[in-house]
Amino acid sequence: MREGVRHIVWDWNGTLLDDNHANLAAANHVCEMFGAPPRELEEWRRIFRRPLLPFYEELLGRSFADGEWERLDTAYNSYYRRLLPSCRLADGALETLGAWRAAGGTQSLLSMAAHDHLVPVITEHGLVPHFTRVDGRRHDTGADSKAEHLVNHLAAQDIDPATVVLIGDIDDDAHAARAAGARAILVATGLMSRERLEATGHPVADSLTEAVRMLHG
Repeated sequence: MREGVRHIVWDWNGTLLDDNHANLAAANHVCEMFGAPPRELEEWRRIFRRPLLPFYEELLGRSFADGEWERLDTAYNSYYRRLLPSCRLADGALETLGAWRAAGGTQSLLSMAAHDHLVPVITEHGLVPHFTRVDGRRHDTGADSKAEHLVNHLAAQDIDPATVVLIGDIDDDAHAARAAGARAILVATGLMSRERLEATGHPVADSLTEAVRMLHG
C-alpha cells in the first residue's frame, strides 16, 4: 500500500472538515421541504451515495419536476452555509498536514464542493500553504463523481497517479482513485458507514492520524 506514495490528495467535507452535523441538518431541511421524514446520522451514513439526484429521488419517493432539483440544491447549500461557522477541522487535521509536509511529502486538496465556495473556507482556516493545489468542483459531470475531477487535478500538477493516495470519507473517493490509477485510504468519520467503506476493498482508518500512519508503516 505504501510503496511509492509521495503525494496525498485530501478530501474536504467529512475528512479534513468535521461537518457531519451541518450536512445532516441541511439534508433534513430539504426532506422537510419535500414532505419526507427526517433521518438520523447513522441511518444517513447507511444510505447516502452519489450520484446525488437519483439518491434524493429515491429518498423522497418520487422524481423531480422541472426546476425542483435546482430548488433542492439551492436550499441545501444555503442551509449548510448558515451552519458552516459551527464546523471545525477534524481531530488532528493540522498536525497531520504538518507532519506529512515535514516528512517530505506533498499534498493537495480536491473537493466536490463548489470551487468558489471552497477556496475562501480553506483560506479562512489557514490551510492554503499546506497544499500544492486546491480544487473544488469547477463544473458538473454526468456521472456526478470525483473521478473526472481527480484526473484533471493530478494532470494540472503533472503528478503520476501511481504515486498518489486519495484520503476521503465515502466510496466515491475510492472509485475515483481507482479510475484515476491512484490508491485510496478511507476514513470512517464522515458521511458513510465503516461497513460500506470496507466493502470497497480499500483500507479504512478511524482517524486522519491513523490514515497517514498507514502510509508510513
